[in-house]
Amino acid sequence: MKDAEIIQKIEQGDESALDYLYQKYYRMMTQMVLKNNGTIEEAEDIYQDALVVFWEKVSSKNLELTSKISTYIYSICRNLWLKELDRKKRFANPEYVKEGGEEMDFDQQERIKAVRQCIAALGETCQKVLTLYYFDGISMKEIAERMGFSNADTAKTKKYKCKKALDKKVLETYKASDFMD
Repeated sequence: MKDAEIIQKIEQGDESALDYLYQKYYRMMTQMVLKNNGTIEEAEDIYQDALVVFWEKVSSKNLELTSKISTYIYSICRNLWLKELDRKKRFANPEYVKEGGEEMDFDQQERIKAVRQCIAALGETCQKVLTLYYFDGISMKEIAERMGFSNADTAKTKKYKCKKALDKKVLETYKASDFMD
């Protein structure tokens, strides 16, 4: 399938284009994460999230493609993985010890409290999915089983949508300076 055909199929809501992209670039995209200290599960999550981002951009007709689709999706994966590495680094920093009774930096405690308040303002499903994934570290496969989703991909899509809703809620509730040092 050529890039123009893929774009056209996505615009028409034809999910076969998504299946095609998933299979065609799976190895290349997941290898990028694996070569940069990621696990196979993290690589699959990042790739799934990138495809959802790509699908939504094309579907909303907000995409001006100036490169090959593979290059564009690779850049989405790379950016998502860099954000994930940054998040992991912040939580691994000894100054910011994880929740669970151990001490944390005061600012970090306040940030977590603010995010939890915003999560609490979301629907019950989003609350559970985000808490299980981000705070409890549960895999997408396990979340799908616990939540009664048909598979891990459905859980990933739900997590992505809930994360978008959370981002919106945080931006509505707080200023960027509330989260900056």
